[in-house]
Amino acid sequence: MQKNLRQKAIFIGVVTFISILLMVFPRMVDEKGRKRSAREMLKDFTSWSAIKANVASRIRLGLDLKGGSHLVMQVQVDDVIKQITDNGVVSIKDTLAKAGISVKSVTSPSLGEIVIEVSDAARADEAKQKAQNDLGPEWAASVSANNITFRMNTADADRRKNQAVDQAMSIIENRVNAFGVAEPTIQRHGAEKAYQILLQLPGIDNPERVKDTIKAESKLELRPVIGNGTPYPTLEAARAAAGVKGEALPVAPSKSASEVAGGYLVVERTPIITGLDMRDAIAIPSRYGSEEYEIHFTLNPSGAQRFEAWTGTNIGKYLAIVLNGQVKSWPTIRDRISDRGQITGDFSKEEAEDLALVLRSGALPAKIVYLEERTVGPSLGADSIRQGIVASIVGLVLIMIFMVFYYRLSGINAILALILNLVMLMAALALFKATLTLPGIAGIILLIGMAVDSNVLIFERIREELKAGKVVISAVDAGFNKAFLTIIDTHVTTIVSAFFLFIFGTGPIRGFAVTLIAGLLANLFTAVFVSKTMFGYWLKRSGGAKAETLSI
Repeated sequence: MQKNLRQKAIFIGVVTFISILLMVFPRMVDEKGRKRSAREMLKDFTSWSAIKANVASRIRLGLDLKGGSHLVMQVQVDDVIKQITDNGVVSIKDTLAKAGISVKSVTSPSLGEIVIEVSDAARADEAKQKAQNDLGPEWAASVSANNITFRMNTADADRRKNQAVDQAMSIIENRVNAFGVAEPTIQRHGAEKAYQILLQLPGIDNPERVKDTIKAESKLELRPVIGNGTPYPTLEAARAAAGVKGEALPVAPSKSASEVAGGYLVVERTPIITGLDMRDAIAIPSRYGSEEYEIHFTLNPSGAQRFEAWTGTNIGKYLAIVLNGQVKSWPTIRDRISDRGQITGDFSKEEAEDLALVLRSGALPAKIVYLEERTVGPSLGADSIRQGIVASIVGLVLIMIFMVFYYRLSGINAILALILNLVMLMAALALFKATLTLPGIAGIILLIGMAVDSNVLIFERIREELKAGKVVISAVDAGFNKAFLTIIDTHVTTIVSAFFLFIFGTGPIRGFAVTLIAGLLANLFTAVFVSKTMFGYWLKRSGGAKAETLSI
């Protein structure tokens, strides 16, 4: 009890100082993202309002406290498989026609299934090999007489679906950033095969605007141009030139005088690559003119393989960049392109950056539907904070009164440990950037009771030892030692339960679990180590081993 009290006190002081610093440390950057100077940060300690602002900036508030929009959406992943299947049907028709293999039909009776009926059964194996090269290893083939059936492997289909959800999350995040939302929450929601996304936007109270922006169509395709790259002035002329293999698409109006504004361009129906194949794109100054910009892009392995094969045999031809059914530009292929390349043209900086953003964020891989929508007003969030704080303070004050009344001066020991517990809890929330929710405030109130419960266990043990005739210092040691295992047991079981809430829960449930786990870990430190150290100091001042009384 009396050993190393100075070292223990220094350790507690350091922990307390670090906890307070984590709570009130000023912001490193301002609202515009500019790094703040040391003098600017020191000003944050000059007034109580500035200190409160520091605390507010360090503690992230959940949607139920700050207000905002809560959306649950589902990605229609079957659209992705349908697009892959339809593209496969068109590609196989072209490949077999070029190989001189006659087919009666190439159909897709269901998602992820392609059936080829060849005219000559003797060429079925040859047709299968050609089609397999087109579709890739994701498809398994079987031959029965004149029919060749390709089915997409289940594992590959699931991978494509999950890839579509991940890409949708990335694209949604890029679009949401346009709102300037601080700390938006974008994560998978529900079961793995539910393909749902949770989006929470603190401070945004207009969900319709958010929904319109997210659902805005952004279908990106890179298609070969048919012809000499000159747009047709009318749709009828373009359709006549397109025939059955091509498609006439409108050209987006351009601000550049060097390009034809409007008109219709004839492109192939099957894209070489789509937004699903794009990995990254950036706009940089062109090597051919100080006022011009070009776009450098990279593709994923699957897209790179297809793109390299096409560009290698089509140097000098045009490739149309199609967004939402409109041709944005149609640059010339200058060289073979594999996983990276450049799109050059008469782009201004703004045009290049916009096009790079489109390529980078790409298209939503599939349509999304909204399953749940909720809006929390800022006034309701402010009321929740106020009522939560009032409830916490009332509970804390009542517990303080009870502890001092029932355990006298030892109750003050418990109160100091409890206050340090709350300080450490808030510091943990700031350190790990956890989000404080309304259930999290409920967790704090629950924690206050559990923290005092630990002290009650210790104090009652000490009382029993004193009644048994032990001297004060021995009674205190025995009280802490005998209560320690009970405290550990109750805290560990509760932490395990909270851990499972965090793993399997969502949103507010996880907020409650985070607060409870952090608070319980802090309570193990304060109720045992800090409280015992304070008892040691009091006994030392009262005569150490010769102390005869204890106010408990």
